[in-house]
Amino acid sequence: MSPKEAPVPLPAPLRVAVADSHTHLDMQDAEVEEALAKAASVGVTTVVQVGCDLKGSRWAAEVAAAHESVHAAVALHPNEAPRIVHGDQPGGGPRASARQPGGQAALDEALQEIDRLAGLPHVKAVGETGLDYFRTGPHGTAAQERSFRDHIEIAKRHDKALVIHDREAHADVLRILREEGAPERTVFHCYSGDAAMAQECAAAGYFLSFAGNVTFKNAQPLRDALAVAPLELVLVETDAPFLTPAPYRGRPNAPYLIPVTVRAMAAVRGIEEDAMAAALGANTARAFGY
Repeated sequence: MSPKEAPVPLPAPLRVAVADSHTHLDMQDAEVEEALAKAASVGVTTVVQVGCDLKGSRWAAEVAAAHESVHAAVALHPNEAPRIVHGDQPGGGPRASARQPGGQAALDEALQEIDRLAGLPHVKAVGETGLDYFRTGPHGTAAQERSFRDHIEIAKRHDKALVIHDREAHADVLRILREEGAPERTVFHCYSGDAAMAQECAAAGYFLSFAGNVTFKNAQPLRDALAVAPLELVLVETDAPFLTPAPYRGRPNAPYLIPVTVRAMAAVRGIEEDAMAAALGANTARAFGY
């Protein structure tokens, strides 16, 4: 095993419990029980498991039903909708390779299943949904927008939180939220905007979730956004196995590394670690309604 593949050591435990507001346990090497136990040992006592396609969303719902410390979010990722419409993937799965007929009917059918899953009591959010102009080009914009608007409606119909994926699409994401009317609880996952956008989101009451990239050297705009965001609207996440915080960038991420990011966030805010953790824990419970 190369150093880049080796697991990061356990950080010092937090004294005040927090939640990982966005993780992908199905993409991590550890078994669910092991991942949850390691996280709990350092004070990360709750995780939100996020689905990105039909298979992942069903799995998220099943895991949340089986584990009290897990809550589920279900959705078609913004990059998933164009795959379904254009027939790039069978069944909407991101890892499949064979082609099948897609079209709007296929997207409608997939969205109906997301709607069904969103009605389950242990599913606390609809997401991650939104727009991604980095991975999907102009050919996929219409499918992404249609899917995003439908996910907003699903979240409102079931009174669930909405989890936003916004990559290089800030203005259009905010526009669509205004046009559709955002759900009462809306979370910008892996917040990627600047301080001005953070103030706009705060004015609308949106939660801003910060991941390990807030610790990166080139991420001063994220730290500026964190500094001006109202503390009561700030969340923390791993987006594991991605975005491992410094000094472990490039190695596998997992919920047990949340304390590293929490301590960095506390430093940016100029507050004690315990105060940061207490706010994050309360905010996540309020955002996801558990």
